[in-house]
Amino acid sequence: MAQKKNVSGGGSIRKRSNGTWEARCCIGYDSATGKLLRKSIYGKTQKEVREKLRQMATEVDTGEYIEPCKQTLSAWLDDWLVEYLPNIKPHTRASYETIVRLHLKPALGNKKLCELTPVDVQKFVNRLCHTGLNPKTVKNIHGVLHRALNQALRIGFLRVNPAGVCNLPQIVKNEITPLQGNEVAAFLRAIHGERFEKLFFTALFTGMRQSELLGLQWKDVDFNAGALYVRRQLQKEKVRAAYRFIEPKSGKPRKILPAPAVMTSLRKQRVAQNQLRLAAGSAWENADDLVFTNPFGQHLTHMTVYKDFKRIIASIGLPNTRFHDLRHTFAVLSLQAGDDIKTVQENLGHHTAAFTLDVYGHVTDDMRHQSANRMERFIQSVVSS
Repeated sequence: MAQKKNVSGGGSIRKRSNGTWEARCCIGYDSATGKLLRKSIYGKTQKEVREKLRQMATEVDTGEYIEPCKQTLSAWLDDWLVEYLPNIKPHTRASYETIVRLHLKPALGNKKLCELTPVDVQKFVNRLCHTGLNPKTVKNIHGVLHRALNQALRIGFLRVNPAGVCNLPQIVKNEITPLQGNEVAAFLRAIHGERFEKLFFTALFTGMRQSELLGLQWKDVDFNAGALYVRRQLQKEKVRAAYRFIEPKSGKPRKILPAPAVMTSLRKQRVAQNQLRLAAGSAWENADDLVFTNPFGQHLTHMTVYKDFKRIIASIGLPNTRFHDLRHTFAVLSLQAGDDIKTVQENLGHHTAAFTLDVYGHVTDDMRHQSANRMERFIQSVVSS
Protein backbone atom coordinates (compact mmCIF):
# COMPACT_ATOMS: atom_id res chain seq x y z
CA MET A 1 0.00 0.00 0.00
CA ALA A 2 1.01 3.56 -0.57
CA GLN A 3 2.31 5.31 2.53
CA LYS A 4 2.02 9.04 3.24
CA LYS A 5 4.06 11.19 5.55
CA ASN A 6 4.06 14.93 6.15
CA VAL A 7 7.40 16.69 5.82
CA SER A 8 8.49 19.87 7.56
CA GLY A 9 8.73 22.72 5.05
CA GLY A 10 5.56 21.73 3.16
CA GLY A 11 4.64 18.84 0.93
CA SER A 12 4.29 15.12 1.54
CA ILE A 13 6.09 11.91 0.67
CA ARG A 14 4.59 8.53 -0.16
CA LYS A 15 5.82 5.16 -1.26
CA ARG A 16 4.25 4.06 -4.53
CA SER A 17 2.98 0.58 -5.29
CA ASN A 18 5.92 -0.09 -7.63
CA GLY A 19 8.43 0.56 -4.84
CA THR A 20 9.54 4.04 -5.89
CA TRP A 21 8.87 7.18 -3.85
CA GLU A 22 6.89 10.33 -4.69
CA ALA A 23 6.88 13.74 -3.05
CA ARG A 24 4.31 16.48 -3.69
CA CYS A 25 4.95 20.15 -3.08
CA CYS A 26 2.87 23.30 -3.44
CA ILE A 27 4.49 25.56 -6.03
CA GLY A 28 1.95 28.41 -6.04
CA TYR A 29 -1.50 29.27 -7.32
CA ASP A 30 -3.04 29.33 -10.80
CA SER A 31 -3.44 33.00 -11.71
CA ALA A 32 -6.64 32.31 -13.65
CA THR A 33 -8.49 29.94 -11.30
CA GLY A 34 -6.81 30.58 -7.96
CA LYS A 35 -6.38 26.84 -7.46
CA LEU A 36 -3.39 25.49 -5.60
CA LEU A 37 -0.70 24.11 -7.92
CA ARG A 38 1.22 21.02 -6.82
CA LYS A 39 4.31 19.40 -8.29
CA SER A 40 5.32 15.74 -7.99
CA ILE A 41 8.91 14.57 -7.59
CA TYR A 42 9.99 10.96 -7.99
CA GLY A 43 12.96 8.95 -6.78
CA LYS A 44 14.19 5.47 -5.94
CA THR A 45 14.54 6.06 -2.19
CA GLN A 46 12.80 8.10 0.47
CA LYS A 47 16.04 9.94 1.21
CA GLU A 48 16.49 10.98 -2.42
CA VAL A 49 12.92 12.29 -2.67
CA ARG A 50 13.18 14.05 0.70
CA GLU A 51 16.27 15.99 -0.48
CA LYS A 52 14.58 16.94 -3.75
CA LEU A 53 11.49 18.10 -1.89
CA ARG A 54 13.51 20.18 0.57
CA GLN A 55 15.36 21.86 -2.31
CA MET A 56 12.14 22.56 -4.20
CA ALA A 57 10.44 23.98 -1.10
CA THR A 58 13.41 26.31 -0.55
CA GLU A 59 13.32 27.51 -4.16
CA VAL A 60 9.55 28.13 -3.94
CA ASP A 61 9.97 30.10 -0.70
CA THR A 62 12.78 32.25 -2.15
CA GLY A 63 11.05 32.77 -5.50
CA GLU A 64 13.82 30.93 -7.39
CA TYR A 65 11.73 27.96 -8.50
CA ILE A 66 11.43 27.47 -12.27
CA GLU A 67 8.94 25.03 -13.73
CA PRO A 68 10.91 22.49 -15.84
CA CYS A 69 10.55 23.18 -19.57
CA LYS A 70 9.08 20.20 -21.42
CA GLN A 71 10.12 21.54 -24.83
CA THR A 72 12.62 19.36 -26.68
CA LEU A 73 16.06 20.67 -27.51
CA SER A 74 15.22 20.29 -31.21
CA ALA A 75 12.16 22.56 -30.91
CA TRP A 76 14.10 25.08 -28.84
CA LEU A 77 16.95 25.22 -31.36
CA ASP A 78 14.42 26.00 -34.12
CA ASP A 79 12.96 28.85 -32.03
CA TRP A 80 16.40 30.11 -31.07
CA LEU A 81 17.65 30.30 -34.66
CA VAL A 82 14.57 32.24 -35.80
CA GLU A 83 13.77 34.47 -32.83
CA TYR A 84 17.04 35.20 -31.05
CA LEU A 85 19.63 35.63 -33.81
CA PRO A 86 18.21 38.40 -36.02
CA ASN A 87 21.41 40.39 -36.58
CA ILE A 88 24.17 37.82 -36.98
CA LYS A 89 26.20 37.73 -40.17
CA PRO A 90 25.06 35.44 -43.01
CA HIS A 91 28.14 33.21 -42.76
CA THR A 92 27.64 32.82 -39.02
CA ARG A 93 23.95 32.01 -39.39
CA ALA A 94 24.66 29.42 -42.08
CA SER A 95 27.34 27.87 -39.86
CA TYR A 96 24.96 27.69 -36.87
CA GLU A 97 22.21 26.13 -38.98
CA THR A 98 24.62 23.51 -40.31
CA ILE A 99 25.84 22.62 -36.81
CA VAL A 100 22.26 22.34 -35.52
CA ARG A 101 21.18 20.17 -38.46
CA LEU A 102 24.19 17.85 -38.67
CA HIS A 103 25.24 17.51 -35.04
CA LEU A 104 22.96 18.86 -32.32
CA LYS A 105 19.55 17.61 -33.48
CA PRO A 106 20.63 14.05 -34.40
CA ALA A 107 22.47 13.52 -31.11
CA LEU A 108 20.43 15.48 -28.54
CA GLY A 109 17.34 16.82 -30.30
CA ASN A 110 14.85 14.42 -28.68
CA LYS A 111 15.96 15.35 -25.16
CA LYS A 112 13.70 17.68 -23.21
CA LEU A 113 15.43 20.85 -22.05
CA CYS A 114 14.64 19.99 -18.45
CA GLU A 115 16.23 16.54 -18.84
CA LEU A 116 19.47 17.58 -20.54
CA THR A 117 22.35 17.11 -18.10
CA PRO A 118 26.04 18.07 -18.06
CA VAL A 119 26.86 14.37 -18.44
CA ASP A 120 24.74 14.21 -21.62
CA VAL A 121 26.68 17.15 -23.06
CA GLN A 122 30.06 15.71 -22.05
CA LYS A 123 29.25 12.35 -23.65
CA PHE A 124 28.16 14.18 -26.81
CA VAL A 125 31.45 16.11 -26.95
CA ASN A 126 33.45 12.95 -26.33
CA ARG A 127 31.66 11.17 -29.20
CA LEU A 128 32.49 14.07 -31.51
CA CYS A 129 36.16 13.79 -30.54
CA HIS A 130 36.15 10.05 -31.22
CA THR A 131 34.85 10.63 -34.77
CA GLY A 132 38.12 12.37 -35.59
CA LEU A 133 36.75 15.90 -35.88
CA ASN A 134 39.24 18.72 -35.50
CA PRO A 135 39.29 19.99 -31.86
CA LYS A 136 38.44 23.49 -33.06
CA THR A 137 35.38 22.12 -34.89
CA VAL A 138 34.29 20.28 -31.73
CA LYS A 139 34.71 23.48 -29.75
CA ASN A 140 32.62 25.40 -32.30
CA ILE A 141 29.82 22.82 -32.12
CA HIS A 142 29.84 22.98 -28.33
CA GLY A 143 29.86 26.79 -28.55
CA VAL A 144 26.63 26.85 -30.56
CA LEU A 145 24.95 24.52 -28.05
CA HIS A 146 26.22 26.60 -25.14
CA ARG A 147 24.93 29.83 -26.69
CA ALA A 148 21.50 28.35 -27.41
CA LEU A 149 21.17 26.98 -23.86
CA ASN A 150 22.37 30.28 -22.39
CA GLN A 151 19.41 31.98 -24.06
CA ALA A 152 17.09 29.35 -22.60
CA LEU A 153 18.63 30.09 -19.21
CA ARG A 154 18.09 33.85 -19.57
CA ILE A 155 14.39 33.51 -20.35
CA GLY A 156 13.74 31.04 -17.54
CA PHE A 157 13.53 27.72 -19.36
CA LEU A 158 16.57 26.41 -17.45
CA ARG A 159 18.03 26.91 -13.99
CA VAL A 160 21.60 26.20 -15.11
CA ASN A 161 23.31 25.71 -18.45
CA PRO A 162 24.23 22.00 -18.77
CA ALA A 163 26.87 22.87 -21.37
CA GLY A 164 28.65 25.24 -19.00
CA VAL A 165 30.91 22.72 -17.24
CA CYS A 166 32.10 20.64 -20.18
CA ASN A 167 35.72 19.54 -20.68
CA LEU A 168 36.67 20.43 -24.25
CA PRO A 169 39.55 19.07 -26.35
CA GLN A 170 42.71 21.11 -26.42
CA ILE A 171 43.17 23.11 -29.59
CA VAL A 172 46.61 22.98 -31.13
CA LYS A 173 47.31 26.27 -32.84
CA ASN A 174 48.46 26.07 -36.44
CA GLU A 175 51.71 27.81 -37.14
CA ILE A 176 51.33 30.94 -39.21
CA THR A 177 53.29 31.00 -42.45
CA PRO A 178 54.10 34.59 -43.40
CA LEU A 179 56.20 35.30 -46.46
CA GLN A 180 59.91 35.80 -45.76
CA GLY A 181 61.88 38.75 -47.09
CA ASN A 182 63.04 37.07 -50.30
CA GLU A 183 59.54 35.63 -50.82
CA VAL A 184 57.97 39.07 -50.45
CA ALA A 185 60.33 40.37 -53.13
CA ALA A 186 59.48 37.43 -55.42
CA PHE A 187 55.76 37.98 -54.88
CA LEU A 188 56.00 41.68 -55.75
CA ARG A 189 57.85 40.83 -58.95
CA ALA A 190 55.27 38.17 -59.83
CA ILE A 191 52.23 40.45 -59.41
CA HIS A 192 53.72 43.29 -61.47
CA GLY A 193 51.44 43.94 -64.43
CA GLU A 194 48.79 41.48 -63.21
CA ARG A 195 45.14 42.60 -63.22
CA PHE A 196 44.88 42.45 -59.41
CA GLU A 197 48.33 43.88 -58.74
CA LYS A 198 47.01 46.87 -56.76
CA LEU A 199 44.66 44.67 -54.72
CA PHE A 200 47.43 42.22 -53.77
CA PHE A 201 49.80 45.10 -52.99
CA THR A 202 47.23 46.72 -50.72
CA ALA A 203 46.53 43.41 -48.98
CA LEU A 204 50.23 42.78 -48.33
CA PHE A 205 50.96 46.21 -46.87
CA THR A 206 47.76 46.94 -44.92
CA GLY A 207 46.78 43.52 -43.54
CA MET A 208 43.21 43.98 -44.76
CA ARG A 209 41.11 40.84 -45.13
CA GLN A 210 40.01 39.77 -48.62
CA SER A 211 36.36 40.62 -47.89
CA GLU A 212 37.39 44.06 -46.61
CA LEU A 213 39.33 44.77 -49.80
CA LEU A 214 36.42 43.68 -51.99
CA GLY A 215 34.11 45.96 -49.97
CA LEU A 216 36.43 48.99 -50.00
CA GLN A 217 34.79 52.10 -51.49
CA TRP A 218 36.48 55.22 -52.78
CA LYS A 219 34.91 57.28 -50.00
CA ASP A 220 36.95 55.12 -47.60
CA VAL A 221 40.21 56.28 -49.24
CA ASP A 222 41.41 59.67 -47.98
CA PHE A 223 44.31 60.65 -50.19
CA ASN A 224 44.80 63.99 -48.42
CA ALA A 225 45.20 62.38 -45.00
CA GLY A 226 46.90 59.26 -46.36
CA ALA A 227 44.34 57.07 -44.62
CA LEU A 228 42.11 54.09 -45.32
CA TYR A 229 38.88 53.43 -43.42
CA VAL A 230 37.67 49.84 -43.07
CA ARG A 231 33.92 50.23 -42.59
CA ARG A 232 32.49 47.14 -44.25
CA GLN A 233 33.26 43.84 -45.92
CA LEU A 234 31.67 42.21 -48.94
CA GLN A 235 30.56 38.73 -47.96
CA LYS A 236 28.94 35.92 -49.89
CA GLU A 237 25.91 34.22 -48.35
CA LYS A 238 26.29 30.45 -48.39
CA VAL A 239 22.58 29.73 -48.77
CA ARG A 240 21.58 32.12 -51.56
CA ALA A 241 25.07 32.63 -52.99
CA ALA A 242 24.34 36.38 -52.99
CA TYR A 243 26.79 39.09 -52.01
CA ARG A 244 26.04 41.74 -49.40
CA PHE A 245 27.84 44.38 -47.35
CA ILE A 246 28.23 43.64 -43.65
CA GLU A 247 30.16 45.32 -40.84
CA PRO A 248 33.83 44.44 -40.30
CA LYS A 249 34.62 41.25 -38.42
CA SER A 250 35.55 43.21 -35.28
CA GLY A 251 32.11 44.84 -35.32
CA LYS A 252 33.49 48.36 -35.59
CA PRO A 253 35.24 50.47 -38.25
CA ARG A 254 38.99 51.06 -38.09
CA LYS A 255 41.46 53.55 -39.54
CA ILE A 256 44.70 52.51 -41.20
CA LEU A 257 47.58 54.87 -42.01
CA PRO A 258 49.50 52.79 -44.56
CA ALA A 259 52.88 53.41 -46.12
CA PRO A 260 52.80 56.17 -48.79
CA ALA A 261 53.53 53.49 -51.42
CA VAL A 262 50.08 52.02 -50.75
CA MET A 263 48.37 55.35 -51.39
CA THR A 264 50.43 55.77 -54.57
CA SER A 265 49.29 52.33 -55.71
CA LEU A 266 45.64 53.26 -55.03
CA ARG A 267 46.02 56.48 -57.06
CA LYS A 268 47.18 54.30 -59.97
CA GLN A 269 44.19 52.03 -59.34
CA ARG A 270 41.85 55.01 -59.68
CA VAL A 271 43.43 56.02 -63.00
CA ALA A 272 43.22 52.44 -64.28
CA GLN A 273 39.58 52.17 -63.18
CA ASN A 274 38.66 55.39 -64.96
CA GLN A 275 40.15 53.94 -68.14
CA LEU A 276 38.04 50.82 -67.72
CA ARG A 277 34.92 52.95 -67.17
CA LEU A 278 35.53 54.86 -70.39
CA ALA A 279 36.11 51.61 -72.29
CA ALA A 280 32.94 50.01 -70.88
CA GLY A 281 30.73 53.00 -71.66
CA SER A 282 27.07 52.36 -70.86
CA ALA A 283 27.91 48.85 -69.61
CA TRP A 284 29.72 50.29 -66.58
CA GLU A 285 27.91 49.38 -63.30
CA ASN A 286 29.80 50.57 -60.22
CA ALA A 287 26.87 51.89 -58.20
CA ASP A 288 28.69 51.17 -54.92
CA ASP A 289 31.81 53.10 -56.06
CA LEU A 290 34.06 50.14 -55.24
CA VAL A 291 37.83 50.48 -55.45
CA PHE A 292 38.41 47.02 -56.91
CA THR A 293 36.05 45.85 -59.67
CA ASN A 294 35.90 43.79 -62.83
CA PRO A 295 36.22 45.56 -66.24
CA PHE A 296 32.53 46.53 -66.09
CA GLY A 297 32.51 48.03 -62.61
CA GLN A 298 30.89 45.08 -60.88
CA HIS A 299 32.20 43.71 -57.60
CA LEU A 300 34.85 41.01 -57.68
CA THR A 301 34.09 37.54 -56.38
CA HIS A 302 36.22 35.86 -53.75
CA MET A 303 36.87 32.87 -55.98
CA THR A 304 38.08 35.00 -58.91
CA VAL A 305 40.63 36.77 -56.71
CA TYR A 306 41.59 33.52 -54.96
CA LYS A 307 42.29 31.66 -58.21
CA ASP A 308 44.48 34.47 -59.50
CA PHE A 309 46.37 34.63 -56.22
CA LYS A 310 46.96 30.86 -56.14
CA ARG A 311 48.21 30.89 -59.73
CA ILE A 312 50.72 33.64 -58.97
CA ILE A 313 51.88 32.24 -55.64
CA ALA A 314 52.41 28.80 -57.21
CA SER A 315 54.54 30.38 -59.93
CA ILE A 316 57.10 31.43 -57.32
CA GLY A 317 57.18 28.02 -55.64
CA LEU A 318 54.80 28.67 -52.73
CA PRO A 319 51.66 26.69 -53.66
CA ASN A 320 50.52 26.24 -50.03
CA THR A 321 50.45 29.95 -49.25
CA ARG A 322 46.95 31.30 -48.58
CA PHE A 323 45.59 34.77 -49.28
CA HIS A 324 45.23 35.21 -45.51
CA ASP A 325 48.99 34.71 -45.19
CA LEU A 326 49.43 38.18 -46.71
CA ARG A 327 47.72 39.50 -43.57
CA HIS A 328 50.11 37.50 -41.39
CA THR A 329 53.03 38.81 -43.43
CA PHE A 330 51.95 42.41 -42.84
CA ALA A 331 51.69 41.82 -39.08
CA VAL A 332 55.13 40.22 -38.87
CA LEU A 333 56.74 42.90 -41.02
CA SER A 334 55.14 45.59 -38.84
CA LEU A 335 56.46 44.05 -35.64
CA GLN A 336 59.91 43.52 -37.09
CA ALA A 337 59.92 47.14 -38.23
CA GLY A 338 59.39 48.22 -34.62
CA ASP A 339 55.63 48.87 -34.47
CA ASP A 340 54.23 48.37 -30.98
CA ILE A 341 51.70 45.60 -30.45
CA LYS A 342 48.82 48.04 -29.88
CA THR A 343 49.36 49.69 -33.27
CA VAL A 344 49.48 46.29 -35.00
CA GLN A 345 46.31 45.22 -33.19
CA GLU A 346 44.42 48.33 -34.31
CA ASN A 347 45.63 48.02 -37.90
CA LEU A 348 44.53 44.38 -38.06
CA GLY A 349 41.21 45.04 -36.32
CA HIS A 350 41.73 42.48 -33.55
CA HIS A 351 39.50 42.82 -30.49
CA THR A 352 42.41 42.93 -28.06
CA ALA A 353 46.17 43.32 -28.04
CA ALA A 354 46.28 40.07 -26.06
CA PHE A 355 44.87 38.21 -29.07
CA THR A 356 47.50 39.79 -31.35
CA LEU A 357 50.22 38.76 -28.89
CA ASP A 358 48.83 35.23 -28.79
CA VAL A 359 48.98 34.91 -32.59
CA TYR A 360 52.33 36.62 -33.11
CA GLY A 361 54.04 35.86 -29.80
CA HIS A 362 56.91 34.05 -31.48
CA VAL A 363 57.76 37.23 -33.41
CA THR A 364 57.83 39.37 -30.29
CA ASP A 365 59.96 36.69 -28.58
CA ASP A 366 62.56 37.11 -31.33
CA MET A 367 62.38 40.87 -30.86
CA ARG A 368 62.93 40.49 -27.11
CA HIS A 369 65.99 38.30 -27.76
CA GLN A 370 67.35 40.97 -30.09
CA SER A 371 66.70 43.58 -27.40
CA ALA A 372 68.52 41.43 -24.86
CA ASN A 373 71.48 41.07 -27.24
CA ARG A 374 71.60 44.83 -27.77
CA MET A 375 71.58 45.36 -24.01
CA GLU A 376 74.34 42.78 -23.59
CA ARG A 377 76.51 44.60 -26.14
CA PHE A 378 75.91 47.84 -24.24
CA ILE A 379 76.81 46.22 -20.91
CA GLN A 380 80.02 44.76 -22.35
CA SER A 381 80.99 48.11 -23.87
CA VAL A 382 80.51 49.85 -20.51
CA VAL A 383 82.36 47.15 -18.55
CA SER A 384 85.31 47.07 -20.94
CA SER A 385 85.73 50.86 -21.08
